[in-house]
Amino acid sequence: MRDLDYIYAVARIRVKEKSLLSDDDIRRMAGMEDCREILNALSDRGWGDGSLEDDDGNRMLEVEEKKTADLMKELKADPEIFRVLSFPRLYHNLKAGIRELCTAEPPDHLYYDIEGFGKEDVCRILREKDYTALPEHMRKTAQRAQEAMLRTQDGQKCDLIIDRGCLDACEKAGRESGIPLLEEYEESCVAVTDIKIAVRAQKTGKDLKFLKEALAPCRTLNTDILAAAAVSGEISLRDYLTGHGFAEAAEALKDSPSAFERWCDNRIIDAILPQKRNSVSAGPLIAYYLARENEIRMIRILLTAKANGFSEENIRKRIRKMYG
Repeated sequence: MRDLDYIYAVARIRVKEKSLLSDDDIRRMAGMEDCREILNALSDRGWGDGSLEDDDGNRMLEVEEKKTADLMKELKADPEIFRVLSFPRLYHNLKAGIRELCTAEPPDHLYYDIEGFGKEDVCRILREKDYTALPEHMRKTAQRAQEAMLRTQDGQKCDLIIDRGCLDACEKAGRESGIPLLEEYEESCVAVTDIKIAVRAQKTGKDLKFLKEALAPCRTLNTDILAAAAVSGEISLRDYLTGHGFAEAAEALKDSPSAFERWCDNRIIDAILPQKRNSVSAGPLIAYYLARENEIRMIRILLTAKANGFSEENIRKRIRKMYG
């Protein structure tokens, strides 16, 4: 679609944006007594499908995910956009399939229900080693990861290969998309993920070789310097982040692990907020789609925290910024 073709679609999105959850909505839900009260509040806002099964939180969230996907189809959004945004789920299913076929243990990753790439599809491709049946961006990664797993039974090595392959594919697809928001979003995702990898590696004592294999090149970061800073210690890592445009990440890292994770998620929302002022491109559709993913993820965090008896204070520390 050309930019002008999106005028009607964006008008529809502006109406839909009014029903997105706000920061205040999430704070109110954090103070609710239990999961049942949260689900009732969501049902009152039109979440779920009005059936008795709306008392199942996971099912309600699945219904909401489908509503968003159906809306994008109805608005005739370029399917290439959502193909690129689906990469993390594709690679997640690849990881689950390799774990299931190459070890005697049941997979610790549930499969996403993806048409043409669900559990049965992935397992068949991997069982037959029919890598040409995979998307082109995934073929070499799948072969390397499966061969490494069969040879070493090292699940961490397998995950490293797949996670790096996913980051490289996302960065390349965003850069080549010709859509400014998609390029910026994928760049932000890769940069934030690189920082998360560096932080975890520093805390667990990973060496420089591991970091060079795990970190994906992007325009925002010099991954060689980031890796060296992580190996040198937490202070060096925070100094690098402070001096290269990520001072808030350094402060959050100094505060607590939950504050740092919150910064990571909020950074992605910050990348899409300017789309509220855009009216003639695919940007607002992409932003709405990502905003819906974010609020569904936030509700999942709230429900999990309530189910596990977390205090309201503890839950509030996990609250992410909303687009609504």
